[in-house]
Amino acid sequence: MDELVLLTGATGYVGGRLLQELERSDVPLRCLARRPEALESRVSDTTEVVQGDVLDADSLRGPMEAVTTAYYMVHSMGDEGDFEALERKAAENFGEAARAARVGRIIYLGGLGSGEDLSAHLRSRQEVGRILRDSGVPTIELRASIIIGSGSLSFEMIRSLVEKLPVMITPSWVRVEAQPIAIEDVVSYLDAARTAPLDGSRIFEIGGADVVSYGEIMQEYAKARGLKRWMIPVPMLTPWLSSLWLGLVTPLYAKVGRKLIEGVKNPTVVTDPSARELDVEPRGIADAIARALANEQNAFATSRWSDAGTSGGAGSANGGNGESGDHDRGRKYGRRIVDTKTRDVPCSAADAFAPIRRIGGDVGWYYGNPLWRIRGFLDRLAGGPGLRRGRRDPEDLRPGEALDFWRVEAFERDRLLRLRAEMRLPGRAWLQYEVRPDGDSSERSVITQTAIFDPLGLVGRLYWYALLPIHAFMFRGMLRRIAEAAVQLPSGDERGGPRSVDLREESPSEDRVRATSSPRPHRARPELAS
Repeated sequence: MDELVLLTGATGYVGGRLLQELERSDVPLRCLARRPEALESRVSDTTEVVQGDVLDADSLRGPMEAVTTAYYMVHSMGDEGDFEALERKAAENFGEAARAARVGRIIYLGGLGSGEDLSAHLRSRQEVGRILRDSGVPTIELRASIIIGSGSLSFEMIRSLVEKLPVMITPSWVRVEAQPIAIEDVVSYLDAARTAPLDGSRIFEIGGADVVSYGEIMQEYAKARGLKRWMIPVPMLTPWLSSLWLGLVTPLYAKVGRKLIEGVKNPTVVTDPSARELDVEPRGIADAIARALANEQNAFATSRWSDAGTSGGAGSANGGNGESGDHDRGRKYGRRIVDTKTRDVPCSAADAFAPIRRIGGDVGWYYGNPLWRIRGFLDRLAGGPGLRRGRRDPEDLRPGEALDFWRVEAFERDRLLRLRAEMRLPGRAWLQYEVRPDGDSSERSVITQTAIFDPLGLVGRLYWYALLPIHAFMFRGMLRRIAEAAVQLPSGDERGGPRSVDLREESPSEDRVRATSSPRPHRARPELAS
C-alpha cells in the first residue's frame, strides 16, 4: 500500500511546522481543514487540502480513504464551555473513522504530566490519547513538556514577562520543574514516529536535554538577551490572579493564561526514556532559546500559537468558533450595520493595495494610533487579546492568522483584505478593504473600506451608536491616510454608500451608515484549535 499521510491541525503552531517538514520530505500529504481556504495558500502544489470537521463524523469518511498514517493535532485551549466533552467527541469520531478506513497508525501529540491532581487541560489531553489508543488503530502518543520556539505559546509568555519586567513577583508555579523541548525537536519526533517500528500502541515521553523550572527558563532567556532580572517569590498568587496579570503584560488573554498556568502546576518531566528509540537528540534549553530568538529576530516565525482559531479573545459575544453565523453559542444577533466609504486614487491596484496589506503591527492603523492603543488596553482589561499579537510578517498575510486583535478572514493580494474582530465586543465585527481598477484605466483605482457590525441585542446597538462619532472620525481618517500612502499625495475623491451583505459586491452611492436585513451565512460549529 502506497504511503499517504493525513494531517489535521495544519493551521496551528506545531501542525504548521510539521506541514513544512513533511512537504520537504516529499511525503504524499493530505490536510484536513474545516476551512480549506485558510490553508490552501500555505501548502505546496502537491499537498491535497480537503474539507472536514473532527466534530462531524460523516465528514471524516472521505478524507480517511487510503490513508496509511493520520496525525491528530487538534485540541482546544481557548474554547469556552465544556471543552473536555468536545475533545472526547472529536477523538472518538477520528478514531472510529480511522478504524473504518483501516488506517495503519495514528500519531498524536499530547502533554506530559502525572498524578491525580492534573489540570483539566492536561487531563483532557491524556484522555484523548487513551480514546485514540482504544479505537483499535495502533497509536503513537508523544507526550511533550513546554515547547520552546519562535511564536510558541510558552515562549511568547516567557519573552514578554522577561522583556517587560525587570523585577518579577513570582508565584509558586514558577518553581515547578519541566523539561522544555525545542519546536524543531518536537517536529523531528513527530516525523520519526511516522516510520518507527510499531506493534500495538505506544506512549513516548519527549523532552529536551535539561530539567529546569519556569523561573530558570526566564533567567536563561534573560541571559541570552543580556538582561538583568530579579525574582521575588510569593506564595499567594493563584492561577486566576496570575492569569489576569499575564493578560496585561503578555500576548496571552486571561482565559488562555489561566489554562496554561493550571497546566504548569504539575511537573512535566520525562520519567520513561523509551523515546530514545526514535533516534532524536533533543537540544538543551540554552540552544532552544537561542534558536527561537534567532528565528524571531529574522521574522521567521512561520507559525504562531495565535494562528489557531480559538487563540483570540473572541470567546464570548464575538464568537470563539472562528466563523460567522446566525447564532453563536445560543446568542442571536440582530440586523447588521454597514458603513462603507470609497476613495479614488491615481495609481494601479497593486500600489493602492500595498499600504492595506501592511496594516497593523508595527505600521499601525494609519490614523488615530493612540486611540487604537487605548482600545487595545481596554480590551486587555476585559480579557481580550489587545494589540499585542501584532502580525507574523510585515508584508505578507494569510487567511486564518492573527493580526493585532483581528483575524484575517480573507486575503487576495492586490484585491481584498477582510478582518474579523477578536476584541471584546457586544456583537461581531468585520473590517474589509477592496481595491479595483477604475474603469478601463490601469493607472487609477478605487479603494473601498467597509466596517460591518452585527450587534448582540440592544446592548450591541447602543454600543455602536454611542461610538458612531468616533468610528466616523477614525474610519474616514484611515481611508484618507491609506490613499495618501498609496500615492504619496493628499488627493482623491471620497464617497461612500451602502453595500449588500455579500462582502464582495459593491453598490456605492451617498456616504451613510445603514442597518440592513441580510442573508445569513451557515451556522458555525464549535472549533477545536490546533
